[in-house]
Amino acid sequence: MKVFTGKVVSKKSEKTITVLVERIVTHPIYGKKFKRTKKYHVHDEVNSELGQVVKFVASRPYSKTKKWKVIQTEKRKVEIEPNEIMKVKRVGKQSLAEQVGKQSLAEQVGKQSLAEQVGKLKNKKILK
Repeated sequence: MKVFTGKVVSKKSEKTITVLVERIVTHPIYGKKFKRTKKYHVHDEVNSELGQVVKFVASRPYSKTKKWKVIQTEKRKVEIEPNEIMKVKRVGKQSLAEQVGKQSLAEQVGKQSLAEQVGKLKNKKILK
């Protein structure tokens, strides 16, 4: 039985946690090493906390996606970056963060004439 180790990135349900497992893979031809990550839905009877490192194994299916159970929690906690939990989603050619930035910029400018808007953007050194 294979034992997986990962960090808890979500604990929204009562007895279910989402665990992020990171593994290092070597490219078969070029030999370069890179990281692969996968999220697992794990049955949690020991009430793990967000950011905690847990060990889990395969078990009977608890639901459609939950086929794992926690066997051990480690006392150490790992800092969780927002990018680890949810990778930046691309919408068109811009990331979600870029679009939010543009929306807030548009809200800051408000309803002004086009000349005033361009002048303010040039002062902020956004437009050249």
